Amino acid sequence: MSPQEPTSELPFGDASVDALGSASAAKAPSPSSAVPLPDVNPLAGTPKPSPVVQWFNRLRSALAMREGSLFLLLAVIIGLFSGLSVVCFRILIDWTRISLFGSALYPGYPRVVIVPALAGLVLAFLVVRFFPSVRGSGVTQTKSAVYVYDGYIPFDTVIGKFICCALAIGSGQSLGPEDPSLQMGAGIASLLGRKLRLSREKIRLIAPVGAAAGLAAAFNSPIAAVIFVIEEVIGTWTAGVLGAIVLAAVSSVVVSRWFLGAEPLFRTPTYTLVHPAELLSYAALGVAGGFTSLFFAKLISYTRPKMRALPGYWRYLLPAAAGLVIGVIGIRLPQVMGAGYDFMDQAMHGQFVWYMLFVLALGKIVATTISFSSGAPGGMFAPTLFVGAMLGAAIGSTQHHFFPATAGPIGAYALVGMGTLFAGFLRVPLTSVFMVLEVSGNYSIILPVIISNALAYLISLRFQPTPIFDVLARQDGIDLPSMEELREGHALRVEDAMRAPVTPVLSADDTVDEALARLEARTEDPAEEFFLVSFPTGRWAGIRIPALHKLASEGKGATPLKDLLGTQRLPRLHPDQSVDLAMRLMRDWPHLPVVHRADARRLEGVLSLSDVLNSYLRNST
Repeated sequence: MSPQEPTSELPFGDASVDALGSASAAKAPSPSSAVPLPDVNPLAGTPKPSPVVQWFNRLRSALAMREGSLFLLLAVIIGLFSGLSVVCFRILIDWTRISLFGSALYPGYPRVVIVPALAGLVLAFLVVRFFPSVRGSGVTQTKSAVYVYDGYIPFDTVIGKFICCALAIGSGQSLGPEDPSLQMGAGIASLLGRKLRLSREKIRLIAPVGAAAGLAAAFNSPIAAVIFVIEEVIGTWTAGVLGAIVLAAVSSVVVSRWFLGAEPLFRTPTYTLVHPAELLSYAALGVAGGFTSLFFAKLISYTRPKMRALPGYWRYLLPAAAGLVIGVIGIRLPQVMGAGYDFMDQAMHGQFVWYMLFVLALGKIVATTISFSSGAPGGMFAPTLFVGAMLGAAIGSTQHHFFPATAGPIGAYALVGMGTLFAGFLRVPLTSVFMVLEVSGNYSIILPVIISNALAYLISLRFQPTPIFDVLARQDGIDLPSMEELREGHALRVEDAMRAPVTPVLSADDTVDEALARLEARTEDPAEEFFLVSFPTGRWAGIRIPALHKLASEGKGATPLKDLLGTQRLPRLHPDQSVDLAMRLMRDWPHLPVVHRADARRLEGVLSLSDVLNSYLRNST
C-alpha cells in the first residue's frame, strides 16, 4: 500500500501538478505489474533518520525553508550526485570493455564472438534473478514513475542499471549509456525525495529533475537534456519546475566536466555553407533519415514482442544469443558493437568510404534491434546517433564524389545526420536541433539542421503515428500520456465553440425601464433570461429579466444600470483562448462575452457551458 504522505502547498502553482497528472488520477497498478511502493507511514513511528537526513533537516530548519526553496536546493544536490554516478558509470563501461576485449580498437576473432555470448549469459542471470526492472532503455520507466507510481523508483533499479548496463555495453551489445544515465538520475532523485519526506506532489516532480541531471552528464549537453525532459517526459513546465531542471542539469555537467574534461563528445569540424545548392543535399538527408527512422522503429516494434512471447526459459538465453549474433556481425563490422562513439568521430572526419558508411548504418540498426529486443538493458540514444552519423556522412561522401563543387565538410553532414535520426526515430524535434547546436558550437549550421530534421520528423509522423517510446510502453502494458499527441492534437478554442451574441446588448447608461422596454421588444431568443451589459470602459456585466422586474417594482425604474450593478465584472474571453481556460473562468455565469482583443467593447459572440459541450460532441464525431 502506498504511503499517504502529508501534502503541502506548491509554491509554483497547480499547473505543474496538472501537467504530470493529479494525485487522484494516478491509478494503482495491478499487483502483477506494479513496482512495489515502500510500505512506510511517515505519520506513524519510524526508525531514527540517517545522519544525512538529520543534517538536511537541521539545514532546512536553520534556513526556515519552504518546501519550494528546499526543492531548488535539492535539485543542485541531485545534479551533483547524478553527475558523480554518470562519471563512475562511464569509467566502469570503459573498464569492462578493456578487460573483456583488450585495448585494441578492433578486437580479434574468436574473442569478438565468445565474449558477448558469455557476457550475455551472466547478464541474463543478473537481470532475471536480481534486477528484473532494469530491462529497457530507461525513458519509459522514468515516465511510468512520474505518471503511475507517484515518482517512486526503487534504488535497486539504479544499482541494477549501473552494473548490468555497464556489462552489456562493455561486452559489445549495441546499446548506449545515455538512457540508463537518465533513469539513474531519476532514481537518485526519487530516493532523496523520499528520505527528505517531501510531499507526494514534489516526489512526483522530482524524477524528471533527476532525469535531466543524468542525461545532461551523459551527453555533456545541459540544454539538450533540459529540452528532452520537457519535450518527452513532462510535456510542459512552470517556472519552478524549469528552474529545478536547469539547476540539476547544470550542476551535473559541472561535475562531469570536472572529472572527464570539458571536451564535447565529438571533434566537430567548422561548418560553412559552400553553395546554396548544398541545402538540397541536406533535404535529401532529411528524406533518407525519415525513411531510415521508419525502418528502425518498425523493426524494433515488430521484433521485441516476438522475442518477449517466447517461453520463460528463453529469458536466460536471449541476451547470450543476441551477443553471439552481434559477435558474428562484429567479425566483419566491429564498429557496430557497443556505443560506437569513436567510430562516429571517424565518420565525421571522412575515414570511411561512402558505401561502407551505408553498410555500417544498416548493421547498427540490425545489431541494436537484436540487443534491445533480447531484453539486454541499455539505451537507444547512442545507436540512433551512430546510424544518423553514418547516414549523414554517406550522403556527404556521395555529394563529394559526384558534385564536389557544392559539397560542404563531411563532418557537417554526419552531425546533421545525428540530429535527423534523433528527430525521426525518437521524435523529439526541438531536442535534436539544440543537441546539434550544442555539440557543434556553430550556429551557422542551424539552417541545414532545421531543413533535414523537419523533413525526417514529418515523414516519420506521417507513416508511424505512434512514437517509439509510446510503442514500447504499450507493449509493456502501460498506457502513458503521449507528449507528441498533446503537441499535435487540435486544441479547441473559444472561436470553435462560441455562438452569435445574445441580443439585445444592454448599455450601462440604460435605465431599468429602458432595459425592460428593449427586452420586451426583442423577437429572438424568447427563453433567454440573462443579458450582457456593456460599459464604455470595456467592462462587461450581466443581469437577468426577473431582477429587472424586481427593481422596477421597487421604484427604481429610472435608475441607470451602472448604478445598480456596482462592481460586478464578468470575465472576458477572446476567440483565440482555449476552451479549458474558458471553462475555468465560467463558474456559475450562464454565458460570458467573447470580445475583440483590440477593442474590448466589440462583442464577437458569447460562450456557455452547453456551447462547450456541443463543440466537444461535434469534434468527436
